[in-house]
Amino acid sequence: MTAALTLDQVLALAPDSASAKAASGLTADAQWPNLGGDGEAVWGECKGSGAKPYQTQVDLSALVTRCSCPSRKFPCKHALALLLMHARGQPRLATPSAPPAWVSEWLASRRDKAVKKEQATGQSPADPQKAAASAARREAARWKRIEDGSVELQRWMTDQFRHGLARFGEAQRKDGAAMAARMVDAQASGLAQRLREALDALAGGRHEEAIERFGLLQLLVDGIARRATLAPPRLADLRSALGWPHDKDEVLAGGEAITDHWLVLGQCVQSDDERLGERRIWLRGRDSGRYALLQDYAYQGRGWEGTWSNGCSYPATMHFYPGSVPLRAIAGEQGSGEVQAWPMIDADEAINQASHALAGNPWLPAVPMLLAAATPLRQDEQWRLQTRAGTFPLRTDMANGWSLLAFSGGHPLQLMGEWDGRRLQVLAARTPAGATWARETHA
Repeated sequence: MTAALTLDQVLALAPDSASAKAASGLTADAQWPNLGGDGEAVWGECKGSGAKPYQTQVDLSALVTRCSCPSRKFPCKHALALLLMHARGQPRLATPSAPPAWVSEWLASRRDKAVKKEQATGQSPADPQKAAASAARREAARWKRIEDGSVELQRWMTDQFRHGLARFGEAQRKDGAAMAARMVDAQASGLAQRLREALDALAGGRHEEAIERFGLLQLLVDGIARRATLAPPRLADLRSALGWPHDKDEVLAGGEAITDHWLVLGQCVQSDDERLGERRIWLRGRDSGRYALLQDYAYQGRGWEGTWSNGCSYPATMHFYPGSVPLRAIAGEQGSGEVQAWPMIDADEAINQASHALAGNPWLPAVPMLLAAATPLRQDEQWRLQTRAGTFPLRTDMANGWSLLAFSGGHPLQLMGEWDGRRLQVLAARTPAGATWARETHA
């Protein structure tokens, strides 16, 4: 992999164009008092704004990075700069050297985790009957906590509608926040999150949206009470909506598996907490036409596992989580990527696909939408997207909104984004000439 690493491949790892530009400005030899490499990794210390330089390192076998800088972007500009120098054959990196302690410890930690994971998979299984009985008891206990919490939530929502949502004020908001905390205690974090979203809509005067969100909450409460009658895919929908994670090993062993060439349509990296980052990658199978969502998390600045570049297609097997509308997946072994054109889907077909997905599972947080021709515009202080089928409201910050508008030059673009049933968040765009745009992450 190290021999095949090119400048284009390095720049494709950048979370946004600003990071790529900043990294290019950090490749001067004087910026790096210390540089080194040994074939397994490259590392260096880059001068920053403080007295102590940033310690940056890259595991070349997996292209996983780590840096002591406070950036929430992965990889950060320092790691990208280090990889750019490596791709250019920087002499100080090309000459093998002994890694410093902070690099050796990190690499050893990664190796130890890999060994422990391999050893864990080779351990003798426990008694199947005892393990199944224990799992059943834990599941029953959790369902009991969730059911008790949902009864309280049902009572609280009934009171709000009886008194009238128009009377909603600060006291009701505090009471609602306490109820959301109660849902977390009941091990139903999904109920808590959806309640907070309904409260935010009420506080913002978006009453129609608030009523819709309360309706979806009521559907969840009804589903909890009727869970014994639900088909397995619908029960899986319910568990996901409640924030009850599925076991990854079970997904890999028994989930629907589709082998295809998977085109990376767009991705989003965000962090609502300085300790936790989330990455969502949307893919589409070349032959199957199926959409897939890869969703993973990085704690305390750790890098992401696996490299997926927008516009590239990778041979892989996707193992889908269960559900009425399977979207989230776990990727198997990933092959080499190659550039591939987006499929052309007109607005009517895109709307039809999204409508069927949300009708199949109304609790989906978002579904992918690919538009063949759409023009971003700023109208009445709102961001919108004009298509032949009508106008979509956009969910974007000002920086990305103006960036997308400037990129379009007022002309139609091919766009990909996440549709949540109300607004579209554009993740990637292309011009007919092949120029590309990607949503930038702003800390």
